[in-house]
Amino acid sequence: MAIAALCCTAPTLAQHPAVLQVPSFALPTSNQLSPEARRVLERMAAAKAPDLKGDIARSRAFYGKYNDDRLAEMRRNFRTLERHETIAGVGVDIVTPAKGIAPRHQRRVLINVHGGAFIWGAGSGALVEAIPIAATMGVEVVTVDYRLAPEHHYPAASEDVTAVYRALLKRYRPENIGIYGCSAGGIIAAQSIAWIRKQGLPRPGAVGTFCGTAAPYSGDSPYISGPVTGGPALAVATLPSTLPTPYLAEVPVSDAIAYPLASDAEIKAFPPTLLLAGGRDFAVSGLTLAHRRLRAAGVPAELYLFDGLPHAFFVWPDMPESTETYQIIGRFFDRYLGTRPR
Repeated sequence: MAIAALCCTAPTLAQHPAVLQVPSFALPTSNQLSPEARRVLERMAAAKAPDLKGDIARSRAFYGKYNDDRLAEMRRNFRTLERHETIAGVGVDIVTPAKGIAPRHQRRVLINVHGGAFIWGAGSGALVEAIPIAATMGVEVVTVDYRLAPEHHYPAASEDVTAVYRALLKRYRPENIGIYGCSAGGIIAAQSIAWIRKQGLPRPGAVGTFCGTAAPYSGDSPYISGPVTGGPALAVATLPSTLPTPYLAEVPVSDAIAYPLASDAEIKAFPPTLLLAGGRDFAVSGLTLAHRRLRAAGVPAELYLFDGLPHAFFVWPDMPESTETYQIIGRFFDRYLGTRPR
């Protein structure tokens, strides 16, 4: 990993009660990582995005190719069948195991909400998240091609996920449906739980919010994660802050449906929740706080952090840590989803 330097001046963080001047130091790769993960970290560094300067077209082109490469790796590791359909006016990819849905999951379905900074990720990026879970768990996964920013704004994605969920309720009991996502998709998955409740629909059986959570940026990890993964320090001067994305522009933290994991009332209404990230992810602090709040509210919640790994590490399948992640996700939904017929 890169040598890390994180410096903050008192005027920059004037609202904080204390500011530490963090010296530069050499940060080794975590000794908890497998040899395969160490090799994947080298590949991650080689595939790191250039400075795209906020150019949407260039960003979509770069990450389209990035996701195509990850999809090729997923296809080498897993065997699934995919078909594109439209459900309730929303495009979806339906992914099933090539050997068929496992008998215990015949009455279950998962909705995947892909990542991509709210700006990209449909198509190959969505399949990268759906394929390993469908194959590992032996379940059908419906991944949602939700409307993207900056062309669309909150709550467009929650509306699209909810439209698909409402349609699936005609075939599945609500407790047999799970929702999960990574990064922006993890945030939208949590937002969708609150949006579904707002529409008066029954809540799904379980939710997974990975590498991102629907609460304001807070804690140490937003400051630390950039330098320890070879990136820049956080540009935001003070925390907590709204999530820095055009999708949520002008949406205040007080909006409990947009930031449900910062709302006691919404937290109490959450189904069993899985939270997961790499230890060097900027979302770690938010996830740990969300986990504590969920548990304090009596919501079954599980938190897994993989030391030394960065944001969305498990889109790279060629390491045991990713395999373990897919298994954790599968076991979680198997534990909490129902099995009764519609």
